Amino acid sequence: MNLPNLLTTARMVLVPFFALLYVSEWEGRYIATATLFALAAFTDWLDGFIARRLDQTTPFGAFLDPVADKIIVATALVLIVGHYSDIWLTLPASVIVGREIVISALREWMAEVNLRNRVAVSWLGKVK
Repeated sequence: MNLPNLLTTARMVLVPFFALLYVSEWEGRYIATATLFALAAFTDWLDGFIARRLDQTTPFGAFLDPVADKIIVATALVLIVGHYSDIWLTLPASVIVGREIVISALREWMAEVNLRNRVAVSWLGKVK
């Protein structure tokens, strides 16, 4: 396993710890959870940077990276919505998670018809 794929895998391994930390009774849990989320975001940038710079892109990494992103974002949104139970948080969170599901389904369908390269992630999509 190359370094970019290892970083992506580590990001996925962080998710249960991220969730457990958020629901813990520890006083500093929110700052620690936000820090862990920021670390995950940094590894998302870093794995892509290293993969492109060192020519270590792989089909496995191309598949796993967006999956890891969706898992951590969906987990964070579910935790926040579950904590605050506010319709003004629930609605946008539902739209975001729904969009991620639709985009994933579209990418898989495009792969089935051999057009995956037509739905490559743009710079704008990365900063959403």
